[in-house]
Amino acid sequence: MALSITHLFTKVKPSSAMVELKTLNLKVGHGIEGDINADSISPRQVLIVRYEDILDLSIKAGELRENIVLKGIEFDNFIPGSLLIFESGAAIRLTFHCEPCKRITHLVKSLKSIQGKRGILGVVIKSGKIQVGTNFQIQAHNFSALSENPYERFLNFIIKIPSGKVVTYKQIIKGIGVDNSYLRAIPAYLKKTSAADFPLHRILDSKGYLITYASQQKSKLETEGVQVLSETVLLKNLSKNFVDIQYYLWEDETI
Repeated sequence: MALSITHLFTKVKPSSAMVELKTLNLKVGHGIEGDINADSISPRQVLIVRYEDILDLSIKAGELRENIVLKGIEFDNFIPGSLLIFESGAAIRLTFHCEPCKRITHLVKSLKSIQGKRGILGVVIKSGKIQVGTNFQIQAHNFSALSENPYERFLNFIIKIPSGKVVTYKQIIKGIGVDNSYLRAIPAYLKKTSAADFPLHRILDSKGYLITYASQQKSKLETEGVQVLSETVLLKNLSKNFVDIQYYLWEDETI
């Protein structure tokens, strides 16, 4: 059976419905042109599902908020680490499974029933347009799959932060491919992570302030050439240290 594209969708703003299109423009280092999830550092630029899976689950195309529906891929070959190559030359690297969540509970009997069929996320590695009805190829095991565990992706992300650069909580959320609700989990991740093995001092909160979970953070950053500024909070009569992130922010585009 020929492998083909059956449906294409995009989402242009939060809480809006998916818009079905005949063509999508994929841009390397970005994602889908005009899509809300397009982001250079995100490992979840695109969501892809198998037509056979939504047919089996009696779910209409687009209801899983997917961007691309593909037909003809064997279940065992549809795995993270695979490479999709389209007729135009556009290509997508599959990164990790999209986790079943409460947003889709109304579509299935239980979240367990959709395990492994929710779709796989991916990043665009070659630009080009893709069209409904055209064919594609899949190459399994072409890349290393990203961990399905968000904490492991967190560790893999922060260990790459170079000396003299910083990241914020919001950058971490984007870089490990999780929902904004995970902002609450970052302090817990920091507490359980060894500062001896990981550069926690290069992490700032979402507003650019130094954090309480990294010992000697100010001196370590200054040793690496990062200028740490201070502002006085008059009502509390204390000083808060921060970094001007426009000069030192690191954006990982390597996935």
